Amino acid sequence: MNGTNDMLLVLVVYITTFVTGFPMNILALCTFISKIREKPLTIDILLMNLTVSDLLLLLFLPFRMNEAASEFKWCLPYFLCPLTAFIFYSSIYISILFLTAVSVDRFISVAYPMEYKAKMKPVYAIMASVFFWIVTYAHCSLIYVADYNGPVNKSNNICYDEFSEQQLNIVLPLRLEMFVLLFCIPLIITTFAYSKFIRILKSLPQTNKEKKKRAIVLVMVTLTVYVVCFAPYNISHVYGFKQHQSPHWRKYVLLLSTVNTALDPIIFYFSSTTVKKSFRHIFGGIVGGISSLWMCKKGSS
Repeated sequence: MNGTNDMLLVLVVYITTFVTGFPMNILALCTFISKIREKPLTIDILLMNLTVSDLLLLLFLPFRMNEAASEFKWCLPYFLCPLTAFIFYSSIYISILFLTAVSVDRFISVAYPMEYKAKMKPVYAIMASVFFWIVTYAHCSLIYVADYNGPVNKSNNICYDEFSEQQLNIVLPLRLEMFVLLFCIPLIITTFAYSKFIRILKSLPQTNKEKKKRAIVLVMVTLTVYVVCFAPYNISHVYGFKQHQSPHWRKYVLLLSTVNTALDPIIFYFSSTTVKKSFRHIFGGIVGGISSLWMCKKGSS
């Protein structure tokens, strides 16, 4: 990336994502923590982990903003370069795995409701969460492996963008593995689980229309996140492996992956009634305050 237009594009996307995503994820996290303390459910534990992953990315987003504002030169201490890249890329795949887990949880809850209530214990969600974090962090540690085998343009102040031949031999095959293991397989599982989930809900006459509508929106938003936010970035892995180089458009599709952190709260809204109530309470209060202020100004005039 170079040029003023690219800099403005990146800054607009990052700033918009941060401003919208950070407060909503903070609100969701507080809601999940409060709910889990009262009565821990598997879905809440999975969604809380997804929120934590989003917040980690958002906390490191200002470093990316600084990089873009510095004409894509890394002017911060160098140790923050691989750390920021590690957080960014791991957050993408952690989000994918937890979105998949949520789809499976929703499917089991409607397909086997009695077994779900009797056997689906929070400890299973905790075990799955630990497994997801370990698997993702193990794969994304390739950032440090590549850095160890020759710092990525450290002398040119370029952060994790251009690679030597030795580094490409490490990075490209692992990216291809992540495409298959951490994107394709979860996408297949999510698509299967949600297709069954919707079909079962539609076949249940006692299910109210509001619940069916929420389920459909949940599925649509989740699949949109997969297709729009995650697919282009993962396709770049396949292209890069075939061409034996990182494609120049890779950073553009990484912007789409970042937007995921602002879309996940919509999934929280349609997955958890508690989050839905919290969002309505907060935003209802904001709207009410603005309306009152406007009425006061109108009356005084």
